[in-house]
Amino acid sequence: MIYGIGTDICDIRRIRDTFERRGERFAAKVLGPHEMTVFQDRFARVPARGIAYLATRFSAKEAFSKAIGLGMRMPMTWRDCEVVKAPSGKPDIRLHNALATWFEAKGLTAHVTVTDETEYAAAFVVVETRD
Repeated sequence: MIYGIGTDICDIRRIRDTFERRGERFAAKVLGPHEMTVFQDRFARVPARGIAYLATRFSAKEAFSKAIGLGMRMPMTWRDCEVVKAPSGKPDIRLHNALATWFEAKGLTAHVTVTDETEYAAAFVVVETRD
């Protein structure tokens, strides 16, 4: 059964401007450990690809927070929610710490999709109960 649905659209230019002002501190606030490694690698090769990656992750976490009904308040934190790539290439949600405990205790599972174009990144999340 569906527990919640969340969607978000993000202006990549806004993310780029914030990154230019705050630097890697901004990325470190939003991205979990695995995501930060991917971001740094992509940004080093092609900065625009790194910023688009950061924007898709920002959007996905916003959508996830809406789907679970918490917004950005505990136990939901930016870094405890990671969007990782499954071996098939499909994006998956990986949770850590108190957020993972809360999510598991509720018996939830999440499905996420992300996309980006030149100026926008978007994400859609469906959270279901495992009943």
